[in-house]
Amino acid sequence: MDTEYSVRRLKAADLDRIQEIEDTCFGREAYDRNLFAEFFHTCGDLFLAVEGGSGLCGYMITCVRGERAELVSVAVLPRARRSGAASALLETTLRRLRRRKVARIRLMVRIGNPARSFYERYGFRKVRTVKGYYEDGSDGILMARAV
Repeated sequence: MDTEYSVRRLKAADLDRIQEIEDTCFGREAYDRNLFAEFFHTCGDLFLAVEGGSGLCGYMITCVRGERAELVSVAVLPRARRSGAASALLETTLRRLRRRKVARIRLMVRIGNPARSFYERYGFRKVRTVKGYYEDGSDGILMARAV
């Protein structure tokens, strides 16, 4: 059964918690706090936080350029995965993009990342493989969908 989640715009006071979530989810590959602060200022109401049960448990960053958007990063704590947190984030993001008349959203996902099937359930399709996209040399898959 899905947990009840609420999604809201990130607050500056949340940045330390977002960093903890990032470190837990991505370890050595985690973004640093300065980058999150930059996204907080540049992506505005599309830097979203999700709360459920025991507090803030994930985030999603989407940036808009004209009629296109890029899902930059998403992280959900292991305890909140497969319970609706990521769906709540993505559905809220898509609603906000539709209100802005954004036509298309894209994202990059590492080959072998199980999140790919999650994106496919939401209508994202593979556009192409990008060789050596990640710092460790891993390939990425560019995915996109109409909003």
